[in-house]
Amino acid sequence: MSNLNHADIVKQQYATETNLNTRIAIHEKYSTNKVGFGNWIFSNYEISKGMTILELGCGTGDMWKGKKEVIDFCSKLVLSDFSARMVRVSQETVGFYDNVEYQVIDIQNISFEDKTFDIVIANMMLYHVPDLHKALAEVRRVLKKGGKFYCATYGEHGIMEYLSKLFSGYGMEESTNKNFTLQNGGKILSKFFSKVEKLEYMDSLAVTNVNDMVEYIYSLSSMALLWNVPKQDIKNILMRQTSNGVLHVPKEYGMFRAA
Repeated sequence: MSNLNHADIVKQQYATETNLNTRIAIHEKYSTNKVGFGNWIFSNYEISKGMTILELGCGTGDMWKGKKEVIDFCSKLVLSDFSARMVRVSQETVGFYDNVEYQVIDIQNISFEDKTFDIVIANMMLYHVPDLHKALAEVRRVLKKGGKFYCATYGEHGIMEYLSKLFSGYGMEESTNKNFTLQNGGKILSKFFSKVEKLEYMDSLAVTNVNDMVEYIYSLSSMALLWNVPKQDIKNILMRQTSNGVLHVPKEYGMFRAA
């Protein structure tokens, strides 16, 4: 198991919303695809009136902010996270609805009966799970017959690969967590679902303030080897990669829809 998936490290990373907000902000500010990854993900959900939905790893709950019409459409929406702090933040973000519950849930041990949900969602989090086989078995268990599982993730040739190569002189090796990616996620999901579809989101970063990229790097546990390097040194390396004041960074993101 990758150290990046150690439960204590994951808890530390998501104990507060600070690191997550830093990562979200750089995408919101500098992504070249102005649709927005979160909006694109949500547009691919197939939600019908009266459905029951469970989101695992809901983070700050930002995905559901301003979605009152869709929320009212649901019979029940459960927003959950491994981090109690994230659950509280998501409640503050989304607000109170009669049909919305907020719970601390570990995807490896989902606290619901078999065949409870029409839809289960787990975005940008499966690569953190220590026992992915157990987690997906739990997702399959709580899904109704004909239910759908949506899970967004990244590819192996995006930001992390770019940064690892750029800072190889500091002992950084290719550090992309490959436990669940666009490249291998379909094969992993096919062990639990008969139909798996991959959807890809075309995007990149065009960063005009390199300081934001420095802070992004310091928010990543996978970049821990750089935390003792002076920020100015990191900034200087990034500045040398700019063209006409813009740092171009590749991104590779998408999602799977499984049933």
